[in-house]
Amino acid sequence: MPDFLLPDLGEGLEEAEIIEWRVQVGDQVTIDQAVVEVETAKAAVEVPVPFAGSVTALHADPGATVAVGQPLVSVDPAAPAEEVSGNVLIGYGTKTSTGVRRRHPRRRPQNHPAGPVPAISPLVRKLARDAGLDLTAIQGSGPSGVICRADVEQAASQPAVSQPAVSQPAVSQPEAGDTRIPLRGVRRAVADKLARSRREIPEATVWVDVDATGLLATRATLNAKAPDQPVSLLALFARFTVLALRGYPELNAHLDGDEIVIPGHVHLGFAAQTDRGLVVPVVRDAHQLSARDLSAALTSRTTAARAGRLGPAELTGGTITINNYGVFGVDGSAAIINHPEVAIIGLGRIIDRPWVVDGQLAVRKVTELTLAFDHRVCDGGTAGGFLRQLADYIEDPVTALGDL
Repeated sequence: MPDFLLPDLGEGLEEAEIIEWRVQVGDQVTIDQAVVEVETAKAAVEVPVPFAGSVTALHADPGATVAVGQPLVSVDPAAPAEEVSGNVLIGYGTKTSTGVRRRHPRRRPQNHPAGPVPAISPLVRKLARDAGLDLTAIQGSGPSGVICRADVEQAASQPAVSQPAVSQPAVSQPEAGDTRIPLRGVRRAVADKLARSRREIPEATVWVDVDATGLLATRATLNAKAPDQPVSLLALFARFTVLALRGYPELNAHLDGDEIVIPGHVHLGFAAQTDRGLVVPVVRDAHQLSARDLSAALTSRTTAARAGRLGPAELTGGTITINNYGVFGVDGSAAIINHPEVAIIGLGRIIDRPWVVDGQLAVRKVTELTLAFDHRVCDGGTAGGFLRQLADYIEDPVTALGDL
């Protein structure tokens, strides 16, 4: 009987962590039925099986890491062997092999009927883990008994009762009180990329304080005119960044051997903090979007990233990255460039500060802009010119109209 192997997930991904099995041994499955949710270094992905038949073995427990090409599930086929799907995942290939591995049993929630454990989002699992709750003891209120965030929050608010310890296979606590967390998934991918950036890119950083009073006023005016289509500060910052790149396209480039490649588009990446770690969703062709369109795109991708719904294609291919580290309450940061890009632009917190306006001291809304750039691609004159142009747009948004 055939084994279904973990398919090639693309984008150079070589392994995935089992999040949740959607089937158990003995279940009947159909071609292209989603049987497991896995987490790669890029995103959470539902994997469909290319066979129809009865599940005879699950080859990994939740929390285990499986390499591409290793068995996921064994199926006793209910149809001729040639009747298999060629579309395991969009753009991903189907592979088969023979051999049966031993069954790995899995627990079923006590308050749910027999059958597959309802899917539980990574956010809900983290909330339960942080609260010290056992998900198998929580009654789900969602469709088909799915445990929702409200269920976990309600359980956490109840008086403490004796519960089984929550299993955390990803964290081991050896003697002497040390806590060891395996560096894998998103965190390992980020670590590898940042380490490569530091090894290969001779970066330099420039920064400037900016009066953002006009930026805030412009946003307030835009949102008053169309409250049903709000524009975020990050969207305005992104729009002005893209606009400033017109005069300094080298900062939107990448290196290919001994050549500097400047694309004719801006695929804008932005740093987003999620429960899975730091990810960089990409808004493609950002240079063609208005501030309102950019705001909607940034919001939708942030929501999808935090829910683990972005695919690898939506997390790669950026040409430049922006980072709003002001949300963490800090003024500045010497950020690490998102390899293979050559620049990252940061926006610090906006706070009241003394500022000289027309020779008079005033209290203004002030922020700090920082730019880390690859010194192989441009010099300080280009980097400083770009950052000054961006600062001018933020201080006086009306000046951007002449370049739109």
